[in-house]
This record gives sequence, structure tokens and C-alpha cells, in this order.
Amino acid sequence: MEIGKRIKNLRIQKNFTQEELGERTNLSKGYISQLERDLSMPSMEVFFDILEVLGCSPKDFFDKTHIEQRVVYQSNEMTRFEDPDKGYEIEWLIPEANENEMEPIFLKLAEKGEFKEFSPSLAETFAYVKEGRVCVEIGLKRYFAAKGDSIYFHATEKHKIINDHQGESLLLMVVTDSYL
Repeated sequence: MEIGKRIKNLRIQKNFTQEELGERTNLSKGYISQLERDLSMPSMEVFFDILEVLGCSPKDFFDKTHIEQRVVYQSNEMTRFEDPDKGYEIEWLIPEANENEMEPIFLKLAEKGEFKEFSPSLAETFAYVKEGRVCVEIGLKRYFAAKGDSIYFHATEKHKIINDHQGESLLLMVVTDSYL
């Protein structure tokens, strides 16, 4: 484990400069800099003093569940799936989206294309129509949304999305992962 990196992250979260952390722990700015670059290892007493000032317990400091979150995903990490028979292409924007509560995707519907029908669930669905026009079937009702419109619904009935445009339709969608 990179102790220095964790100390630096905690210091930044507390909005302290190296000098401020040094003053609060009776250490020099230079020593704090060496610790953060893993060039020096603090004694246990100094380490506990730093954690106390940073408001972090030793248990939380070493807890593996405090792994730094990933924030930016590159375009080359996106995954695509195409179903030419149904006339749709789906692009998962986050590689591990199926492990998260939200699943952001781009949905491209070919002319006369339709996204598969989904069973009722506790999921919520949001979509923004970036291009074209779509029909959203929820149970026995039909709703229409065109370019620039937003869609939001609870998926408590069977539902599907159908292209209602002469040409392609493109949607940005976010679906929560909640099943009955």
C-alpha cells in the first residue's frame, strides 16, 4: 500500500496544504512532502498524529473498501452490442455498469428498429432523445418522444422502445438495476 499517496489524498480532502499539516503535527513541510512521495516512513507515533489531524482512524486508513473511486472512463473502454434482426445497437458507456446501481448507455435504433421488451421490475428508466423520434410502450400505453425530449418512467409493467422515425434514432439512457 502506498501510505504516502493515502496521506496526500486525505490532506487534500481536508483542504490542508503540506505546510498546514506540518504545523498541526509539529513536522516540517519538507518531511510531509517526503512522506507523501513515500521517500520516508513515519514512526507509529507520528503516523497516528497525522491520522488524528486528518480525521481518519487507522482502521479506515487501511480498509481496502476505501479504494479510490474511478471517475473518468475513456471512449475506447465502451462495449457495443448490435442486434441487426431487431434493428438496434447498444453501447455501454461504463465497462462495469452492470455492477452499479445505474447503467448508462447509448441506444441506436435503425429505421423500424425496436429495443427488446423488458419484463416488469423495480427499475427506473431515464432517456434523452438525441436524434429522431421514439415510441415508448409501457403496458398497454404508448408515449412518443422526439429529439430534445426526455423520458422517465418506473418499469413496473412490461415495456419497450420502438423507433418512430424515418431514419435512425439515438437515445442516451440511464437505467437503475432493481428487479422484482
